[in-house]
Amino acid sequence: MTFAKRINALQPSATMAVIEAAARLREQGIDIISFGAGEPDFDTPDHIIASANKALSEGKTRYTPGSGTGTLKQAIVNKLKQDNNLDYKTNQIVVSNGGKHSLFNIMMTLFESGDEVIILAPYWVTYPEVVKLSGAQPVYVETREDDAFQITREQLLAGVTDKTKGMIINTPSNPSGAVLNRDSLQAIVDVANEYDLWIISDECYEALVYDGEHISLAKFEGAYERTITVQTMSKAFAMTGWRIGYAASAPELASAMGKFQGQATGCPNSIAQYASETALTDEPTFLDDWRAQFVERRNYMVKALNTMSGITCLMPEGAFYAFPKVSGLFGKKAGNVTINNDMDLTKYLLDVAHITVVPGSAFGAAEHVRLSYATSLDAIKTGLARFAKAVAELN
Repeated sequence: MTFAKRINALQPSATMAVIEAAARLREQGIDIISFGAGEPDFDTPDHIIASANKALSEGKTRYTPGSGTGTLKQAIVNKLKQDNNLDYKTNQIVVSNGGKHSLFNIMMTLFESGDEVIILAPYWVTYPEVVKLSGAQPVYVETREDDAFQITREQLLAGVTDKTKGMIINTPSNPSGAVLNRDSLQAIVDVANEYDLWIISDECYEALVYDGEHISLAKFEGAYERTITVQTMSKAFAMTGWRIGYAASAPELASAMGKFQGQATGCPNSIAQYASETALTDEPTFLDDWRAQFVERRNYMVKALNTMSGITCLMPEGAFYAFPKVSGLFGKKAGNVTINNDMDLTKYLLDVAHITVVPGSAFGAAEHVRLSYATSLDAIKTGLARFAKAVAELN
């Protein structure tokens, strides 16, 4: 069977593969602890669910405007002003079926064959794939654990060519949990201004910053017109399955993305839009408690990982991932199993410790693995005890 070249070029999602592998083992009755999923383990808050039920009871189940309802767009405009100090109008907002959909709209609207798009490594697994779907080529600029995954002007310039059209920036970062500081953000803006590049600023974890500060790139001088700010309802409101994300950009670009989305999917889910309007309008009183729980889990996880021989782990400043460096385990053996790389370690931990982690090579950082601490503290304690036992058996 023959498929289009664009499909053959795509890589399957490593995170979804881990989730599916864990599900198969659970079906066999094996107790699997998953550190793979990139979603909060909290339920969507009750008042948001009540808003969805109200919308259903009122028959708000029909098509909405293709790029989102006017009232949701206004709620987004208000949110961006209050939380990010960014001034937008409703004609600059495009509401989509999740943040991933927003990114797809951006790539398909801005880039094409012959273009290059800079991606900072480590990166979220979807970034290279959506760039390739547009016809453009991803160009990777590596950041280093020794530098806390910050970026400099010199590093960025090494990735710029006469084909470069944009950069994808993610802070707080999935997978590293790093929060880019002002110097890093200024370097990004300076290079973008000098070479007339688009900045795609994925800020979906902005509400989950524990150390440092979150600053929207569009706030920097000279960045507003060239920056597309991407945010989502998924992380801050535990609404991953509701599938609502949004992008804020220049009016002409928003109009173009809306045109593309109108042909690709029509409108976002109507009920999820009304629920999202409530989420953005009401005070998120639950967030302080969620952050406190994430901090407690993060601290326990990082401390436990750093006690394991051959593993080091930086303290992540945001999101809900730890990204330990595990290359100190490469070359070690347990029985007839040799850990040659991150993929071997991932399989070993699943088979022996019955825990799932995501291999770092999926994020462009093969010396690492990613663990999500968006799960209960009890599960984290049990899973890391299994992790430590499995590591101790390597020699």
